[in-house]
Amino acid sequence: MHSAPADALRPDLTMVVPTYNERERIAELTAALFRVCTSAGVRLELVIVDDNSPDGTGEVADGLAREYPVRVIHRSGKLGLGTAVVEGFGVAAAGVVGVMDADFSHPPALVPRMLAIFRKTRADVVVASRYVRGGSTPDWPLKRRVLSRAACLLARPLSPIRDAASGFFLIRREIARATIIRAGGFKICLELIVRSGASRLVELPYRFDDRELGASKMSLREAAGYLVQLRDLYRLRLTVGRQKPAEYLRIDPEPASSAI
Repeated sequence: MHSAPADALRPDLTMVVPTYNERERIAELTAALFRVCTSAGVRLELVIVDDNSPDGTGEVADGLAREYPVRVIHRSGKLGLGTAVVEGFGVAAAGVVGVMDADFSHPPALVPRMLAIFRKTRADVVVASRYVRGGSTPDWPLKRRVLSRAACLLARPLSPIRDAASGFFLIRREIARATIIRAGGFKICLELIVRSGASRLVELPYRFDDRELGASKMSLREAAGYLVQLRDLYRLRLTVGRQKPAEYLRIDPEPASSAI
């Protein structure tokens, strides 16, 4: 009896979802992700990286791993979202890896389209963006809009990506693994793009729906960490000198009656 070729068993995409106190949503998110990916013919692997959630998120994730192609990484405590993502990438089986939140602020339905765009454009990184045409942040208060826009504008000299603070993106696994991450904060996308020197960047719009359950993970400490991260990335850019500009492609909003 012949076994199936390794390529036939390897997932097309590994999505990494860092969690802390997401018990109320992780099962729903997992079911939604596998439903949309299966419908699109995408073999998905999900890696849940839990920072010892006191609400039992890790135990729920272990149960999901008995039902779906899910890997669970249990960490000793809150060690930073950036390091959680790196650990998830480290066990990923697919050649394309991605990151998204567990709270449905990032729509699972967009994941298969992101992969299709990744393949079609031969991208190094595909970023789901709130700040290109068709993207939005409905119901955000003015202060949050201003701060978020300011954070992205501060990063514009480093990357053509409009939503440098995005936490919803895909990247080639070999690029992600070869990049040494210095910042443990939540702006891991910008860190990877700048430090890796990724040469082909693609951005597409999405609607960011705010958390329906729980509290936002944004804090003054995270904001201060972002400023330190920017300082270090600007220093890096000055040290290595001018690099070849990355190819940048912006995807228009998807027509209601078609898909890429």
